Amino acid sequence: MSKAMMDVRGPGEVADTQMPSVGLGLWKVGSENLGELVHEAIRVGYRHLDSACDYGNECEVGEGLQHALATSSCHRKDLWVTSKLWNTFHEPRYVRPALERTLRDLRLDYLDSYLIHFPIALEYVAPEKRYPPGWFFEPDAQSPSMHSIKVPIAETWGAMEELVDAGLVRTIGVCNFGTSLLRNLQAGARIQPSSLQIELHPMLTQEKLVRFCHEEGIAVTAFSPLGAPSYVPLAMATEKESLLKHQVILDIAAAVTRTPAQVLLRWGVQRGTAVIPKTSQPNRLLENISVFDFSLSADQMLAVSKLDEGRRFNDPGDFCEQAFNTFCPIYE
Repeated sequence: MSKAMMDVRGPGEVADTQMPSVGLGLWKVGSENLGELVHEAIRVGYRHLDSACDYGNECEVGEGLQHALATSSCHRKDLWVTSKLWNTFHEPRYVRPALERTLRDLRLDYLDSYLIHFPIALEYVAPEKRYPPGWFFEPDAQSPSMHSIKVPIAETWGAMEELVDAGLVRTIGVCNFGTSLLRNLQAGARIQPSSLQIELHPMLTQEKLVRFCHEEGIAVTAFSPLGAPSYVPLAMATEKESLLKHQVILDIAAAVTRTPAQVLLRWGVQRGTAVIPKTSQPNRLLENISVFDFSLSADQMLAVSKLDEGRRFNDPGDFCEQAFNTFCPIYE
């Protein structure tokens, strides 16, 4: 797939909306100058922004959106804006208030996509107490930890469906789900999940999950499409794991006269997934979105895919215990 847009199924059974295949990921993008970065991204051609309550920067994203819509030829209908329901808001009574807070922060009337961020339900934390709530229930406790609660995904999903009914979101989906959870969700859903967002890069190709989604008409978005860079500062990856310096990627980049980042993003787009690279550098914006005027050969695509080693950088089964004193596996 080489086109710049991906079909996304709305509340009906046919694909009736389109999501740009390359977006700007906003995780770990600092709030300083973020409004200007969002404005510049829209100026150079981005029409897909990927946000979340937990990123803690939706107010700044909203400022950038408001500025861009007021000063450019881009209209709201031209944008695809995604946000995510945080773990502490899984109880159905908290789903709509959580979305409404996100909409206020983003200065929008609706979202194009709203996703369940993790299949993890945590005890509610009121926004007036702490926002975003984060992972800890009581960060200042003597031994802080996560407080899990038992909320069926079907109940959370029912509240998500009501957001579509109310016209507050166009499509709904999930993040960090595997095939078993997706099948279970599909079996009882009145509105089928439109999209799945997962960690996806050449070291973690997730071939079966991507194939399942394609066969089921579920659009796939790859977070961390460049692999390790976002995780090195968090000590969740090493510099040696950087795909940007891998010889296979460097050789292909030289052959197609593109940067290693463009090769990685082109691989993601060409296999039929959307990609949402993050950057806080304005000069990288245009580089990351310029992946539609070249393609990789079948041999090059295969060479990149062969780098797969099942290396997952973003795994709650690891980082929750290390950072939040709570064992919380979801992929096993």
